[in-house]
Amino acid sequence: MKIIFFGSDDFAEAHVRSLIDSGHELLACVTQPDRPKGRGMKVVVSPIKECALERRIPVLQPASLKDASFIKDLKDLQSDLFVVIAYGKFLPPEVLDIPLHGALNVHASLLPKYRGAAPINWAIINGEKETGISVIKINEKMDAGDILAQVEIKIEEDETAPSLRAKMMNQGPPFLLRTINDLPSCALKIQDHDLATFAVKLTKELGHIEWGSDARGICNLVKGLLMWPGAYTFYNGKLLKILEAQVLDGDSSKNKPGTVSGVGKKGIVVSTGNGRLLIKEVHLQDAKPMDAHSFVVGHAIEVGYKFV
Repeated sequence: MKIIFFGSDDFAEAHVRSLIDSGHELLACVTQPDRPKGRGMKVVVSPIKECALERRIPVLQPASLKDASFIKDLKDLQSDLFVVIAYGKFLPPEVLDIPLHGALNVHASLLPKYRGAAPINWAIINGEKETGISVIKINEKMDAGDILAQVEIKIEEDETAPSLRAKMMNQGPPFLLRTINDLPSCALKIQDHDLATFAVKLTKELGHIEWGSDARGICNLVKGLLMWPGAYTFYNGKLLKILEAQVLDGDSSKNKPGTVSGVGKKGIVVSTGNGRLLIKEVHLQDAKPMDAHSFVVGHAIEVGYKFV
C-alpha cells in the first residue's frame, strides 16, 4: 500500500520506522516546519524529519495544510492511505479526501474515552486501571472517527506517564501494521459519542499540588505529570517538583494538609486532605534531582513544616 505519513514527535517516529521497514511503500513524510527552541533559540527539526532524511524519504513541511501547492503535491503522489500520529494539526476536508482509503490515526486511549491532546497523562492522573490504543478513520471532529481496531493495555500500580508511553511506543507500531494489513476486511465501529471523555492539554498550573486533596489523587498527579510539567509544591519560595511518591496508610486528620508529619531515610511524610503521602524523590528549583532523605539533610526540614 502507498502511504503518506503525518507526524512530528518521537511517538510518531516509532510508528513511521515500523512502516518504513514493512512491505508498504512510504511515499513521503509530512511534519511541522523547523522551529527555534530553547534559550539559545536553536532551530530544531522534528524526529520525523530526521528519520525521513536518514531513510531518503521526501519531506513536506507546509506552514498551512490548505496551501494549494501542498495539496497539489499530495495529489500528485497518488497515495492509497494517510497515517496520522501526533502531527499537531487537524487535516482539512480537502486533504482528507485525497487518499483512496482515507486517513488513519493512532490514538493512545480506548476511544471514546480520553479524546484530545494528553490521553496517557489523564489516564494516570484519574487512576485508571487500563487504557489502550485505538486505530480510527479520521473525520473532521477531534478523535471522533469510526474505530478500526483497539487493543487494551493494563496500567500497573507504579505506572508513570513515561512508562505507559514507552509501552505504547512498543505495542503501537506492530498493532498499526496489523490493522493496515487487515484494512480491506476491517469492520468499522461507530463511537458512542455520549460516552466520550476529554484529555485536555496539560498546563503548568495543573501541576501545583493542592494538599487538601486526597493522597491517592496527589500520587497519581505525580505519576501522570512526570514528563511535563511535573507535580510541584513550594519550599521557602522555590518550586519543588515531586518526582516520586507513595501513599501511606494512616490518618492525617491531626495535621493541616501540606504539613510534614515525619522525616526519615525513606523520605518525607506529608499530611493531605485524606491520607498521608511519602515523598521519595524531589527536584528543587536551581538544583539537581535527589532522593528526599538527602534533601531533608541538606535543608534541615523538620516535622511541622508546611508546604504550599
